[in-house]
Amino acid sequence: QIGSDIYYKVTRIGSYAFGECISLTSIKIPEGVTSIGHSAFKGCSSLTSIKIPEGLTSIGYSAFSGCEKLTNINIPEGVTSIGVEFFSGCSSLASIKIPEGVTSIKSSAFLGCSRLTSITIPESLTSIGIYAFWGCSSLTSIKIPEGVTSIGGGAFYYCESLTSINIPEGVTNIGASAFWGCSSLTSIKIPDGVTSIGY
Repeated sequence: QIGSDIYYKVTRIGSYAFGECISLTSIKIPEGVTSIGHSAFKGCSSLTSIKIPEGLTSIGYSAFSGCEKLTNINIPEGVTSIGVEFFSGCSSLASIKIPEGVTSIKSSAFLGCSRLTSITIPESLTSIGIYAFWGCSSLTSIKIPEGVTSIGGGAFYYCESLTSINIPEGVTNIGASAFWGCSSLTSIKIPDGVTSIGY
């Protein structure tokens, strides 16, 4: 407080704000915060819980990369993109719900999330980036929405527990190594609209 009636209120958490705070275990982000910058919590290796308020609309790339003890997180409605390396290396993350309105999962977003068993993807999604789910070795199934038109290279690389996957009719391109190392995959249906499958 400055004087008697002027208050400062946090509305934005900047890039690298808490990056590499290796002893930080939990944090509550206050109401009124609308954006979290890139790498804001990157490398917070002891962080187990974080509460994100409704009303937040923007979260930068690598925001939670390397938060290896984070077990769950709420992504509020209003966020439209899961950015590059968003949760990469979050090896304790078991489940997550991506809210309606998100249109893209960028490259390496869930790379190395080896305990991820459940993920809810909204119907609004249109693209899955390269390496998006690389090494999600506990993921057994995933439903790709009908609006998706492209599956990036290496998207499901080494998803060793993945037994089935639906590729919707709108997909036209499947990138290189998209299902490399998916040793439990028993069947897959390629829709007629696919014109390109990478090596």
